[in-house]
Amino acid sequence: MALLSWSSKYSVGVDAMDSQHTVLFGFLNDLHEAMINGQAHKITGELQRKLLEYTRQHFAAEEAMMVSAKYPQLDQHRIMHRELISKVEEFAARFQRGESALNVQLLNFLRDWLTNHIQSEDKKYGPWVNGHGSH
Repeated sequence: MALLSWSSKYSVGVDAMDSQHTVLFGFLNDLHEAMINGQAHKITGELQRKLLEYTRQHFAAEEAMMVSAKYPQLDQHRIMHRELISKVEEFAARFQRGESALNVQLLNFLRDWLTNHIQSEDKKYGPWVNGHGSH
């Protein structure tokens, strides 16, 4: 069973960003499945690394789009991105050192952060970006 299922309620109205968000959903679902199946530490670590790498790429693309559109809330949005990356990097480092395991709490945190961020923060930029012809 998937941890997250994409639906139109998550659409921000910018196709490129919606597409990237669906990929993030997929990574979280893959991590969830690995945890449920008790897959090897190495597999889970690699999935975490890929999720973190893709998240960085997505945030960079999203922020570049906002810069191009002169989105007025870019600075606040960028801060939220940096805070999440920092938290995930910290957890990934602890995981690699064997100090913590992939668990339901982390997956729920990531799921909640991603869905809340998309629905409350990312949805704000869709109309602005579409209205300023930059996407």
